[in-house]
Amino acid sequence: MGSGHYFWAIFYFASLCSASLANNAKINFREKEKKVLDQILGAGKYDARIRPSGINGTANLATMVKVNMFLRSISKIDDYKMEYSVQLTFREQWTDERLKFDDIQGRLKYLTLTEANRVWMPDLFFSNEKEGHFHNIIMPNVYIRIFPNGSVLYSIRISLTLACPMNLKLYPLDRQICSLRMASYGWTTNDLVFLWKEGDPVQVVKNLHLPRFTLEKFLTDYCNSKTNTGEYSCLKVDLLFKREFSYYLIQIYIPCCMLVIVSWVSFWLDQGAVPARVSLGVTTLLTMATQTSGINASLPPVSYTKAIDVWTGVCLTFVFGALLEFALVNYASRSDMHKENMKKKRRDLEQASLDAASDLLDTDSNATFAMKPLVRHPGDPLALEKRLQCEVHMQAPKRPNCCKTWLSKFPTRSKRIDVISRITFPLVFALFNLVYWSTYLFREEEDE
Repeated sequence: MGSGHYFWAIFYFASLCSASLANNAKINFREKEKKVLDQILGAGKYDARIRPSGINGTANLATMVKVNMFLRSISKIDDYKMEYSVQLTFREQWTDERLKFDDIQGRLKYLTLTEANRVWMPDLFFSNEKEGHFHNIIMPNVYIRIFPNGSVLYSIRISLTLACPMNLKLYPLDRQICSLRMASYGWTTNDLVFLWKEGDPVQVVKNLHLPRFTLEKFLTDYCNSKTNTGEYSCLKVDLLFKREFSYYLIQIYIPCCMLVIVSWVSFWLDQGAVPARVSLGVTTLLTMATQTSGINASLPPVSYTKAIDVWTGVCLTFVFGALLEFALVNYASRSDMHKENMKKKRRDLEQASLDAASDLLDTDSNATFAMKPLVRHPGDPLALEKRLQCEVHMQAPKRPNCCKTWLSKFPTRSKRIDVISRITFPLVFALFNLVYWSTYLFREEEDE
């Protein structure tokens, strides 16, 4: 009898389990989602104009909105317009007690919406935005997830062009900080507060490639602003970009050095090669001026001096100095020729006067002259004074000056100017490079 009761109990339990499984298999969860959505968002049940309550449904506390983002790409950083373009996935998360629903014993994890106007949304805006647009290919890249506890997750993909004020004093050895600022437009901190999500609120895509910059790091912070209408919650992300110097080294610094060195070739040309030296100086000067104007055309007009301005200005000065050096050489050459001609004329006149004197002596060869004997009487004071005046005072020999000895090998002033320029220009340019790079590289390390 006991065994019979035991058999019927097992049979009854198995029947209940099979009936329960059959009922579960017949449940349409899509239909359940529709019913839940109609239940919580139906007409007269939910008003998207009303702000959710604060923590634990407290009406007098502000709504807390947690923010995080995924940085997908940075397409450009424009130095001239001082702006940068970024594409990101932006996410907000908050709790709305009015959206709680039954999850059917954990089987309904969340509800998904694609219409943002169906629920209340924070009035967030990007304060340093210049342009922006949403993505609608193939479908609008936006979704809203509603969780059983009333938590709402809003995610959207957007592209933004943001203002980035830059300090270009160290350009192109500079670092720039570009910010992304988000703030509430109408709700004050008494009603709405934005917070960064705990644990890595900003993610960056791996292998982020920028043409002329490197993203070194990023920092998150708060930037609440006070106006005469109240205090508004604000978040910001500071992106630290380091400019890639290799591009500018190849495109600007090396070509400028080559132009300066080419301008020194005129020092080795003959001073009489006027067309060659003039054309070389003018060509290098115009090329350097063109390159300087091209560099400035890609940068905004600013009131301070940039590092690149110092470099191009000094290089332009060296090229212009090489051209002026030839003008000085040409002037010295003509002066040397004038002096040589004057000396030649003076020698010709002296020779003519000597010839005339010898002719006169030949004609008057029979003439006699009375000559006084050159006898010095002892005790004659006048003779003693004259003898003292005629004494020769021997001085100690001076040490030879190596520079003067070396320059004496070049007889003309024009040649000496060329020889001095061959040494002076490279030495001064090397000294400038030493000061320039040590100064700006040291300042760059200080900025770090």
